[in-house]
Amino acid sequence: MTLHFFNTYLLSFLFLSCQQDYGQLTVIANTGDILKENSGIQTISPHGLIWAIGDSGNKDHIYGFDHKGSLVREIKLKNAKNKDWEELAKDGDGNLYIGDFGNNDNKRKDLRIYKVFNPEMINADEATAEKIEFYYPEQKKFPPKKKHRLFDAEAFFFWNGNFYIFTKNRAKPFDGTTLLYRVPAVSGRHEAQFISSFKTCGHDRKCTVTAADISPDKKKIALLSHDKVWLLSNFTGDDFFNGDVKRIDLGYDSQKEGICFINEDTLYISDEKTGKLGGNIYRLRL
Repeated sequence: MTLHFFNTYLLSFLFLSCQQDYGQLTVIANTGDILKENSGIQTISPHGLIWAIGDSGNKDHIYGFDHKGSLVREIKLKNAKNKDWEELAKDGDGNLYIGDFGNNDNKRKDLRIYKVFNPEMINADEATAEKIEFYYPEQKKFPPKKKHRLFDAEAFFFWNGNFYIFTKNRAKPFDGTTLLYRVPAVSGRHEAQFISSFKTCGHDRKCTVTAADISPDKKKIALLSHDKVWLLSNFTGDDFFNGDVKRIDLGYDSQKEGICFINEDTLYISDEKTGKLGGNIYRLRL
């Protein structure tokens, strides 16, 4: 082997070994330097900004990124305190909804959803949010016993005048159960209505539901975990688990907490930045 060939081989090996394998995901943007704890993403229009939020400890702001990861808009919200913002949803008019329902210890009695009027229709750097409150009637103690800690949440979407919330399982022992609740998308304090439940899988880190969205044609629902997507289809009414469930293994494990449909066949997925890794927005072709 000549020295020149050896050097070329060595450089190629080092270059390839430094590349991150993202499995089925393609990186389209990195937002980690601005928003390390990206806990939810949403687009109002397919080619518009990618809106994002941070979770507990971050500002009471929403951020609008372009599809290369550059920050274009930052809007401070009034009447909206970031106790634990975990998810973004949208309605047909482009209004955004922030799920302030992170509840790791199952102790919260102040679960909220904030409505933000379509930010692409205003030019101001401040906006006033409307507050919607709810509670789970099945939760009687705060916190309940460890085996009943099913009332954390990081996933919801808007459909047909209601929010649909998928809980994040914090129970011990863990069995993968997520509960599906419905909450009216109007101001007031509401009793969440239990609809059904579903068991994802048995690994307590890789099988918790961390985000959700519904497709533009309302025929598919995507649920996210750190390394998987569950795709729900052919359901009847709003018992979304009564149809077909397809599991998609992403081939890349990270702290993924945001998901949204761009069209019927494309998802965007985001993860938090951990050390030098993550902080990305990815594309997944279905």
